[in-house]
Amino acid sequence: MPDRTSVTIIGLGPMGQAMTRTLLAAGNPVTVWNRTPARATGVVADGAVLAASPAAAIEAGGLVILSLTDYQAMYDVLGPAVGSLAGRTVVNLSSDTPDRTRSAAEWAAEHGATFLTGGVMVPAPMVGTDEAYVYYSGAPAVFEQHRSALSLIGTPRFLGADPGLAQLMYQAQLDVFLTTLSSLMHATALLGTAGVTAAEALPELLGSVRGIPAMLEAGAENPGADIDAGKHPGDLSTITMMGATADHIVGASEAAGIDLALPRAVQAHYLRAIEDGHGGDNWTRIIDGIRSPR
Repeated sequence: MPDRTSVTIIGLGPMGQAMTRTLLAAGNPVTVWNRTPARATGVVADGAVLAASPAAAIEAGGLVILSLTDYQAMYDVLGPAVGSLAGRTVVNLSSDTPDRTRSAAEWAAEHGATFLTGGVMVPAPMVGTDEAYVYYSGAPAVFEQHRSALSLIGTPRFLGADPGLAQLMYQAQLDVFLTTLSSLMHATALLGTAGVTAAEALPELLGSVRGIPAMLEAGAENPGADIDAGKHPGDLSTITMMGATADHIVGASEAAGIDLALPRAVQAHYLRAIEDGHGGDNWTRIIDGIRSPR
């Protein structure tokens, strides 16, 4: 049977609006609040109730989902309404650091609320689809209590009791995502110096992105297990070989007159591994220098 939990959504950017519509479509009563009330017009037309204040929004539902810019925004919005938090579960899907997330969980507990951290791993248009998934961490019993409603947003992946862990996983995923986007734009700019348009470049470059999983699997059956075991066999690629490629990318970028920050950062990882005597190891050995920067 569909979950009918009364849910409050605070923050109506694209993600907050998408979550509101998904919950409404499943038959859940949804109360919303946003600093700019005009942003609620569309979801109110779809059936949501616009609360007059954060306190009224909190009091309307036992499950309060935050979709805000960062954790400071949570304090700014909920600070005047802390008297309404007792007995509620706050699920903060905003982005920030793991330490700030842990502090927020303590703050919520001081005001009688339970707290879950979350990280939505799809863009707003994909919320509620089969492809959507969300990382959560916090008290296991609290997560289980609200699993049904939270599952409507996306498949929940619960990581454990540490409220900072979901945030850490979220930031790690964005680390890969943002770095990949920057590398795509850097490579597009590099090709552009020879007259190759972005429309021509991106289809070629995206092929490399899609090929990365296959490359990792070809190198080892379980590359993560090898890294955990400190094994970096250089039978398919070596630090020296990959480092030379990194040098060439820096040289090509310098000659083209484009920004060098990204290629030099990558080059530094290989230079460090070579300096540490790991030139014959697999490229995964660069993790040592990343873990222990000088």
